[in-house]
Amino acid sequence: MRFVLVLAAILVALPLVLVPVYGVLNPFSTLMVSRYLTFQPVERQWRDLDTISDRLKTAVILSEDGQFCRHDGVDWGALRNEIANWRAGEGARGASTITMQVAKNLFLWNDRSVVRKAVEVPLAIYIDLVLSKQRIFEIYLNIAEWGPEGTFGIEAGAQRAFGATAENFSWERASLLAVTLPNPHVRNPAKPTAGLRRTAAIIAARAQQFSGHAACVFDRPAQL
Repeated sequence: MRFVLVLAAILVALPLVLVPVYGVLNPFSTLMVSRYLTFQPVERQWRDLDTISDRLKTAVILSEDGQFCRHDGVDWGALRNEIANWRAGEGARGASTITMQVAKNLFLWNDRSVVRKAVEVPLAIYIDLVLSKQRIFEIYLNIAEWGPEGTFGIEAGAQRAFGATAENFSWERASLLAVTLPNPHVRNPAKPTAGLRRTAAIIAARAQQFSGHAACVFDRPAQL
Protein backbone atom coordinates (compact mmCIF):
# COMPACT_ATOMS: atom_id res chain seq x y z
CA MET A 1 0.00 0.00 0.00
CA ARG A 2 2.85 2.38 0.82
CA PHE A 3 4.44 1.65 -2.57
CA VAL A 4 1.14 2.35 -4.34
CA LEU A 5 0.71 5.64 -2.48
CA VAL A 6 4.27 6.73 -3.28
CA LEU A 7 3.79 5.81 -6.93
CA ALA A 8 0.50 7.73 -7.07
CA ALA A 9 2.16 10.76 -5.47
CA ILE A 10 4.94 10.68 -8.07
CA LEU A 11 2.46 10.41 -10.93
CA VAL A 12 0.57 13.43 -9.61
CA ALA A 13 3.70 15.46 -8.85
CA LEU A 14 5.40 14.96 -12.22
CA PRO A 15 2.88 16.96 -14.28
CA LEU A 16 2.66 19.64 -11.59
CA VAL A 17 6.42 20.16 -11.84
CA LEU A 18 6.96 19.52 -15.54
CA VAL A 19 4.19 21.64 -17.05
CA PRO A 20 5.78 24.95 -15.92
CA VAL A 21 9.15 23.63 -17.12
CA TYR A 22 7.65 22.91 -20.53
CA GLY A 23 6.82 26.58 -20.80
CA VAL A 24 10.54 27.02 -21.48
CA LEU A 25 11.99 23.63 -22.45
CA ASN A 26 10.78 21.65 -25.46
CA PRO A 27 9.27 18.32 -24.31
CA PHE A 28 9.11 14.81 -25.69
CA SER A 29 5.93 12.76 -25.69
CA THR A 30 5.59 9.51 -23.74
CA LEU A 31 5.42 7.65 -27.07
CA MET A 32 8.65 9.26 -28.24
CA VAL A 33 10.37 8.34 -24.97
CA SER A 34 9.04 4.78 -25.27
CA ARG A 35 10.48 4.48 -28.77
CA TYR A 36 13.85 5.86 -27.64
CA LEU A 37 13.98 3.34 -24.76
CA THR A 38 13.19 0.44 -27.09
CA PHE A 39 15.71 1.60 -29.72
CA GLN A 40 13.09 2.41 -32.32
CA PRO A 41 13.60 5.36 -34.68
CA VAL A 42 12.24 8.80 -33.79
CA GLU A 43 12.17 11.61 -36.32
CA ARG A 44 11.36 15.05 -34.91
CA GLN A 45 12.68 18.53 -35.69
CA TRP A 46 11.26 21.22 -33.41
CA ARG A 47 9.77 24.26 -35.13
CA ASP A 48 8.84 27.46 -33.34
CA LEU A 49 5.20 28.41 -33.78
CA ASP A 50 5.88 31.59 -35.74
CA THR A 51 7.86 29.62 -38.36
CA ILE A 52 4.97 27.26 -39.16
CA SER A 53 2.55 27.92 -42.01
CA ASP A 54 -0.40 30.07 -40.91
CA ARG A 55 -2.68 28.04 -43.15
CA LEU A 56 -1.52 24.84 -41.48
CA LYS A 57 -2.12 26.24 -37.99
CA THR A 58 -5.60 27.42 -38.93
CA ALA A 59 -6.50 24.15 -40.65
CA VAL A 60 -5.36 22.07 -37.65
CA ILE A 61 -7.44 24.09 -35.20
CA LEU A 62 -10.57 23.97 -37.37
CA SER A 63 -10.04 20.25 -37.92
CA GLU A 64 -9.11 19.17 -34.38
CA ASP A 65 -10.61 21.71 -31.97
CA GLY A 66 -12.58 24.64 -33.31
CA GLN A 67 -13.20 25.98 -29.78
CA PHE A 68 -9.51 25.89 -28.79
CA CYS A 69 -9.24 29.65 -28.33
CA ARG A 70 -12.42 29.81 -26.24
CA HIS A 71 -12.32 26.94 -23.76
CA ASP A 72 -10.30 26.38 -20.59
CA GLY A 73 -8.64 23.22 -21.85
CA VAL A 74 -11.88 21.19 -21.95
CA ASP A 75 -14.86 21.52 -24.29
CA TRP A 76 -17.50 20.82 -21.64
CA GLY A 77 -20.39 20.54 -24.07
CA ALA A 78 -18.61 17.92 -26.17
CA LEU A 79 -17.50 16.09 -23.03
CA ARG A 80 -21.07 15.93 -21.69
CA ASN A 81 -22.22 14.47 -25.00
CA GLU A 82 -19.41 11.92 -24.85
CA ILE A 83 -20.44 10.87 -21.33
CA ALA A 84 -24.06 10.55 -22.45
CA ASN A 85 -23.00 8.38 -25.39
CA TRP A 86 -20.90 6.20 -23.08
CA ARG A 87 -23.81 5.73 -20.67
CA ALA A 88 -26.02 4.78 -23.60
CA GLY A 89 -23.52 2.12 -24.60
CA GLU A 90 -22.45 3.89 -27.77
CA GLY A 91 -18.87 3.98 -29.02
CA ALA A 92 -16.48 6.82 -28.26
CA ARG A 93 -16.62 9.71 -30.69
CA GLY A 94 -13.86 11.97 -29.43
CA ALA A 95 -14.38 15.14 -27.36
CA SER A 96 -10.63 15.49 -26.81
CA THR A 97 -9.50 19.08 -27.20
CA ILE A 98 -6.02 19.98 -28.41
CA THR A 99 -5.07 20.67 -24.78
CA MET A 100 -6.37 17.27 -23.70
CA GLN A 101 -4.34 15.65 -26.48
CA VAL A 102 -1.26 17.50 -25.24
CA ALA A 103 -1.94 16.17 -21.71
CA LYS A 104 -2.27 12.64 -23.07
CA ASN A 105 0.82 12.85 -25.27
CA LEU A 106 3.00 14.29 -22.52
CA PHE A 107 1.91 12.24 -19.52
CA LEU A 108 -0.56 9.44 -20.30
CA TRP A 109 -1.08 6.32 -22.40
CA ASN A 110 -2.75 5.90 -25.79
CA ASP A 111 -5.47 3.32 -25.12
CA ARG A 112 -8.95 4.81 -24.81
CA SER A 113 -10.48 4.31 -21.37
CA VAL A 114 -12.70 6.08 -18.88
CA VAL A 115 -9.79 6.18 -16.40
CA ARG A 116 -7.50 7.92 -18.84
CA LYS A 117 -10.16 10.45 -19.76
CA ALA A 118 -10.83 11.15 -16.07
CA VAL A 119 -7.13 11.93 -15.55
CA GLU A 120 -6.87 13.84 -18.83
CA VAL A 121 -9.49 16.44 -17.88
CA PRO A 122 -7.82 17.96 -14.77
CA LEU A 123 -4.44 17.77 -16.49
CA ALA A 124 -5.79 19.76 -19.45
CA ILE A 125 -7.27 22.41 -17.14
CA TYR A 126 -3.92 22.71 -15.35
CA ILE A 127 -1.99 22.98 -18.62
CA ASP A 128 -4.38 25.67 -19.88
CA LEU A 129 -3.96 27.56 -16.61
CA VAL A 130 -0.14 27.47 -16.63
CA LEU A 131 0.76 27.74 -20.33
CA SER A 132 -0.35 30.21 -22.98
CA LYS A 133 -2.53 29.07 -25.87
CA GLN A 134 0.36 29.71 -28.24
CA ARG A 135 2.74 27.52 -26.23
CA ILE A 136 0.17 24.72 -25.87
CA PHE A 137 -0.41 24.72 -29.62
CA GLU A 138 3.31 24.89 -30.37
CA ILE A 139 3.91 21.84 -28.18
CA TYR A 140 1.01 20.03 -29.82
CA LEU A 141 2.29 20.60 -33.34
CA ASN A 142 5.74 19.36 -32.35
CA ILE A 143 4.84 16.20 -30.42
CA ALA A 144 1.83 14.90 -32.36
CA GLU A 145 2.46 11.71 -34.30
CA TRP A 146 2.33 12.71 -37.97
CA GLY A 147 3.15 9.46 -39.71
CA PRO A 148 4.32 5.89 -39.24
CA GLU A 149 7.76 4.69 -38.20
CA GLY A 150 8.41 7.34 -35.57
CA THR A 151 7.40 10.50 -37.45
CA PHE A 152 6.61 13.19 -34.87
CA GLY A 153 5.89 16.88 -35.26
CA ILE A 154 4.81 18.97 -38.19
CA GLU A 155 8.26 19.44 -39.69
CA ALA A 156 8.94 15.70 -39.93
CA GLY A 157 5.39 15.15 -41.15
CA ALA A 158 5.70 17.77 -43.88
CA GLN A 159 9.09 16.47 -44.98
CA ARG A 160 7.78 12.92 -45.12
CA ALA A 161 4.63 13.81 -47.04
CA PHE A 162 5.80 16.52 -49.40
CA GLY A 163 9.57 16.85 -49.06
CA ALA A 164 8.99 20.44 -47.92
CA THR A 165 9.43 22.42 -44.71
CA ALA A 166 6.46 23.47 -42.58
CA GLU A 167 6.89 27.18 -43.33
CA ASN A 168 4.55 27.64 -46.28
CA PHE A 169 1.68 25.56 -47.64
CA SER A 170 -1.19 25.80 -50.05
CA TRP A 171 -4.61 25.28 -48.47
CA GLU A 172 -4.74 21.83 -50.06
CA ARG A 173 -1.50 20.63 -48.48
CA ALA A 174 -2.26 22.31 -45.15
CA SER A 175 -5.65 20.65 -44.89
CA LEU A 176 -4.32 17.26 -46.00
CA LEU A 177 -1.74 17.39 -43.21
CA ALA A 178 -4.40 18.49 -40.73
CA VAL A 179 -6.80 15.63 -41.48
CA THR A 180 -3.95 13.12 -41.23
CA LEU A 181 -3.76 13.63 -37.46
CA PRO A 182 -6.56 11.33 -36.24
CA ASN A 183 -4.92 8.29 -37.85
CA PRO A 184 -1.40 9.01 -39.17
CA HIS A 185 -0.60 5.30 -39.58
CA VAL A 186 -3.36 4.87 -42.15
CA ARG A 187 -3.93 8.31 -43.67
CA ASN A 188 -1.23 9.37 -46.11
CA PRO A 189 -1.34 13.03 -47.21
CA ALA A 190 1.19 12.29 -49.95
CA LYS A 191 -1.17 9.72 -51.52
CA PRO A 192 -4.64 10.74 -50.35
CA THR A 193 -7.70 8.68 -51.11
CA ALA A 194 -10.73 10.35 -52.65
CA GLY A 195 -12.37 10.36 -49.22
CA LEU A 196 -9.37 12.03 -47.59
CA ARG A 197 -9.36 14.69 -50.31
CA ARG A 198 -13.04 15.41 -49.69
CA THR A 199 -12.47 15.72 -45.94
CA ALA A 200 -9.48 17.98 -46.52
CA ALA A 201 -11.49 20.19 -48.88
CA ILE A 202 -14.19 20.61 -46.22
CA ILE A 203 -11.57 21.57 -43.62
CA ALA A 204 -9.89 24.02 -46.02
CA ALA A 205 -13.21 25.76 -46.69
CA ARG A 206 -14.07 25.84 -42.98
CA ALA A 207 -10.63 27.18 -42.07
CA GLN A 208 -10.92 30.03 -44.56
CA GLN A 209 -14.46 30.90 -43.48
CA PHE A 210 -13.83 30.70 -39.73
CA SER A 211 -10.15 31.67 -39.53
CA GLY A 212 -10.95 33.93 -36.57
CA HIS A 213 -11.40 30.79 -34.44
CA ALA A 214 -7.61 30.38 -34.58
CA ALA A 215 -6.76 33.98 -33.67
CA CYS A 216 -5.27 33.14 -30.26
CA VAL A 217 -2.29 31.31 -31.79
CA PHE A 218 -1.15 34.35 -33.76
CA ASP A 219 0.69 37.37 -32.36
CA ARG A 220 0.25 39.18 -35.70
CA PRO A 221 -2.31 39.17 -38.54
CA ALA A 222 -2.38 35.70 -40.08
CA GLN A 223 -0.99 35.36 -43.61
CA LEU A 224 -3.73 33.32 -45.26
